[in-house]
Amino acid sequence: MWRLNKVRYKTGQHAESLEEFRLRRREKERALRQARRDRQLVSKRLLLNEDENEEQDTMEITPGELLQQSGTEKEAYIRALSKALRDPSAQLIFIKLENSIHLLVSLLTGSDARCRLQAVRCLHELSHSPHPGVATACLPATPYLLTYLSGQSTKFTELCLYTLGNICPESEVVKERLLAQGIIPALASCIQTQRHNLAVVEAAGFTLFQLLQSKDAIQKVIPMVLASSLPSLLLSVLTPDPEFGLAPAIECAWCLHSLTSSTEDHSRLLGEGALRHCSSLLVSLGGAVGKENVDQEVELLVCPLLRCVGNLLSSCPAEALGSQLGDAQLVAPLCGLLFAFLNTQPALAREAAWVLNNLTAHSTDCCSALLTFHLVPRLIDLLPFSQGINTMVLRVLANVAHKNKEFCIQLAELGLLSALTATLKMADQDMVTLSLEVLFMMVASSPMIVEQFVRQGGLSVLEAIQYNNEGEVRRRATFLLEQHILT
Repeated sequence: MWRLNKVRYKTGQHAESLEEFRLRRREKERALRQARRDRQLVSKRLLLNEDENEEQDTMEITPGELLQQSGTEKEAYIRALSKALRDPSAQLIFIKLENSIHLLVSLLTGSDARCRLQAVRCLHELSHSPHPGVATACLPATPYLLTYLSGQSTKFTELCLYTLGNICPESEVVKERLLAQGIIPALASCIQTQRHNLAVVEAAGFTLFQLLQSKDAIQKVIPMVLASSLPSLLLSVLTPDPEFGLAPAIECAWCLHSLTSSTEDHSRLLGEGALRHCSSLLVSLGGAVGKENVDQEVELLVCPLLRCVGNLLSSCPAEALGSQLGDAQLVAPLCGLLFAFLNTQPALAREAAWVLNNLTAHSTDCCSALLTFHLVPRLIDLLPFSQGINTMVLRVLANVAHKNKEFCIQLAELGLLSALTATLKMADQDMVTLSLEVLFMMVASSPMIVEQFVRQGGLSVLEAIQYNNEGEVRRRATFLLEQHILT
């Protein structure tokens, strides 16, 4: 008979320790979201028990003894079991016991609310197990976990959601069973009915994101999500709550990112106003990141929002941009994010430049806004930067130059020619090739720009490129010299 030896459990509740529990939880979740941003996508969450504080007693129990108890004694036994199940070795022992999971299911479906809460905590501890087989063992409980999403206490619903979120990526069997049991409509209903309860919404967002990371999500999960009410519900959560914080918005933004990055047809999301919602929030956050002491959660929300906007722009018809984005109001905030993250978070700065590239590629108004808001000189100053930022910024400037000849003249007046003279000397062949493309658009627009380029020493730079390079770079330099510079 399996026995839990010297299981320590805690009783009572001290108010001064609750804040410590919450802080530990938030710090761990922040680290998990940071890892998600760095492409370590699937993760597990362990919901800390705020009812625990100090260690007091030890006890020994067996499953048979647990069934014989009643009232507060049974609750204490189950509480002790949940603590024992934090040990990975105990988790394996427990699931190998005959009817062990069915014991938890019987407690989960019983009439005692306190025992139900402790039973779902046991399942939650099991769901956090590093052993893949544990998730499959928990399958008998999943119909009840899904059913309880529509009611019970906040804590109970959170535990159900995080338990489901932990087990759904573990195996195809678990995921297929959850989809068949209706996890998508259950999550939609949960967010709809609990939207005032942001802790539950955050947990629902986490669980949905876990589902969206499965290998065949594009074929099996995403069509179900897009056919449900979830897209509009996710967008409704994007407005941060000043008291609760950004966590629910972050979870839902990552779900939207999964939807926009996994499919090319964004018509449903665009129809729901996803581009408008995401860009509007970026406008707000663009003003916040320029201030001191910015909450780190702001950065964790900016990342999925940038990716959503960039992906949606790629499929948004040019004629619809006005209704989705307004009067190029996103241009200045994107530049603000780019400049703000340049030294502290260069990966985010590159993301902002990528979105700015997608935006200016579609819209003449947005290109004009860069000139009107006097943002071009600061962008030109970024051309010496590496880590892909300079390449993306130069693409943005190329979009501006491509739109019309007048823009080329303004770019020359703002110092782009002298900057190109420097980038043409770089060892980065991508920068040299792109610089030649931009230079071609510039010199083809006006004879005055040709004269200005020659006065700044551009002729010798092109001749050096022609002499020291082969292939496409040499052909481009030769074409510029023969067709535009020396004519």
